Amino acid sequence: MKLGLAFANTGPFAEAEGVVQMAVAAEQAGVESVWTVEHVIWPSTYDSAYPYSPTGKMPGDKTSSIPDPLVWLAFVAAHTTTLQLGTGIVILPERNPVVFAKEVATLDRLSKGRMQLGIGVGWLEEEFDALGISWARRGARTDDYVHAMRALWGSDDASYDGEFVSFEDVSSNPKPANGTVPVVIGGHSAAAAKRAGRLGDGFFPGKGSIAELTEMIDIVRQTAAAHDRDADAIEITAAHPGLFGDDPVGAAQELDSLGVTRTIAPAFMLLGSEGVEAKATELAEKIIAPIANI
Repeated sequence: MKLGLAFANTGPFAEAEGVVQMAVAAEQAGVESVWTVEHVIWPSTYDSAYPYSPTGKMPGDKTSSIPDPLVWLAFVAAHTTTLQLGTGIVILPERNPVVFAKEVATLDRLSKGRMQLGIGVGWLEEEFDALGISWARRGARTDDYVHAMRALWGSDDASYDGEFVSFEDVSSNPKPANGTVPVVIGGHSAAAAKRAGRLGDGFFPGKGSIAELTEMIDIVRQTAAAHDRDADAIEITAAHPGLFGDDPVGAAQELDSLGVTRTIAPAFMLLGSEGVEAKATELAEKIIAPIANI
């Protein structure tokens, strides 16, 4: 069982000194990956409901720093050698897929194949409005963008003709280090699970009980089978609150029984803002080493 750090580009780790300290300590402790969050803007008021809090509002406020995921991950990559670099998630329909394919491939190439591209469709309609991007059919737009980006990564003289993006006989280089970048589908809905089954290399539900997680993983597997895909090749990343209790091995084993291979927890909760190196050492002893062989 691998351990990743979520919300890694927030709080004390949004600034340069905190980034380096956290990333180096995490890598030395055996953390497998760091995962960013994204919002381009923070509306002063919004009616859209944030799905990961009972209040329906994002934690923090409009002054909270949320660095751009790829720029932040590039900074991490420059100070580490093995740490996987995950967007958890980037709001793909807000991006230009042709430009974004180049940016992602560049970071993957320079980091020697360490990118994990976690994507989602977004929940904050007011953000789409500020960017001048249609909120309607953002799911279909997301699917289209994934196919377009893979076409650009896959070969030179690439062509793609979709509903939202099309191009003919174009080349985008550099290519990803391993020929493509894993696309991890984020989200806790049935639609997200189906998207993971149809076209994802991974699935990363942002929340859910064990029962809910079980149901979503079943949807992933059923959808994959319906599209003649190998469900076992779709990597599952999920959290378990018991991981930080008295029996982290038992929690990891429960996740493993569902097919989860990476568990995840907030970076600020595990490493905090002070004594990062000491907390990383404790994390390695209490959690990373005990669950490593599961």
